[in-house]
Amino acid sequence: MAYTRKQIADLIDGKLDWNTLHQMLSNPKDPERFDQYISILQERVPWSDRILLPYSLHLYIVQKENGDRVIKCDCGYEFGDYRENWKLNALIYVRDSVESLAELYPKMMCADPSWQVIREYYCPGCKTQLEVEAVTPWYPVIHDWEPDLEGFYEEWLGRPLPEPKKAESK
Repeated sequence: MAYTRKQIADLIDGKLDWNTLHQMLSNPKDPERFDQYISILQERVPWSDRILLPYSLHLYIVQKENGDRVIKCDCGYEFGDYRENWKLNALIYVRDSVESLAELYPKMMCADPSWQVIREYYCPGCKTQLEVEAVTPWYPVIHDWEPDLEGFYEEWLGRPLPEPKKAESK
């Protein structure tokens, strides 16, 4: 079953009615849905780099005109190559004291900061909070995932990964 552009936009915005959402989740995906989804996302960002894949809320894997594939925020800030851990290029606030943890938890309800800290990751461009991790203090910054772009496009979508746009000669 194919869904309308409005239904896909409502899905993105969290406004889709439960029955339609349940149908979307239960039924096989229609081939046009991914393209509609990407088209809607592309219209909502202020930059023209081609979105290849949504990475997470506010983050995208995009293809630049020079062919580089980077993680980019809604605001246009680039975190670097999509195969690298974008968090290492984010602003990081670490809640590692009872006082800073108490800003989030009721009194006597937070973890001992010698056992657990909270890392908050923000975009340096727009200051949007992008992710939060609750980890032991010594734990390395988690690289959540590295998508197989070629595999996704070729095996799931049945087409090759888009090539960079050729620069127009004057």
